[in-house]
Amino acid sequence: MTEDSSGPLGEMIRKQRELASMTMRQLSSMAGISNPYLSQIEHGVREPSQAVLRQIARSLGLDPDDLRPDDEELPGVRAAIDADPGLTATQRRALKEVYSSMIAATEAKRAD
Repeated sequence: MTEDSSGPLGEMIRKQRELASMTMRQLSSMAGISNPYLSQIEHGVREPSQAVLRQIARSLGLDPDDLRPDDEELPGVRAAIDADPGLTATQRRALKEVYSSMIAATEAKRAD
């Protein structure tokens, strides 16, 4: 992968960092990694270890699973929640949990 084409994980981390109004330097410092290493992750040059991914997620106020893009496109509601700059990371996570539980309840009713 070239430095100017980021992978899905790097794009997700960059997007969440920007939504949190953090610079690369701020996030790398909070996560305990170097600024160049974070840049490489965001550009898809390097894949972070699970420990580093947890530190990045924790610094962004997210669950590490929130940074792993799904293999399929996010439904419109989840994409809208992720893209809304007026929400905090905690609010985004809570809204997605409520939405997921509603979808699961609807699917369970249909299965009966």
